[in-house]
Amino acid sequence: MTTRIVATAALIALAAGPALADEDCDVPMASWQPREAVRTMIEERGWRLLRIKIHDGCYEAYVTDENGRRFEAVVDPATLAIIDIETDQRHR
Repeated sequence: MTTRIVATAALIALAAGPALADEDCDVPMASWQPREAVRTMIEERGWRLLRIKIHDGCYEAYVTDENGRRFEAVVDPATLAIIDIETDQRHR
């Protein structure tokens, strides 16, 4: 039982790491993936891409999910890892 609790706590801590990370990206432009790679990553998740822009050195992908909910995914331009997801409260 204790092992399960420790393992669960470790998974939660690891999952929270990206959420606590700084949303600014410090990646040299030479290391950036192209916008088309962002589009592909978004579509592979089953989301529909509305717009991509650059803010604070990160890609910001404005998307809708399979239920039509809108949100913004902040994406690391080199690794295409999702750094943060912000929901669009206006379209609840």
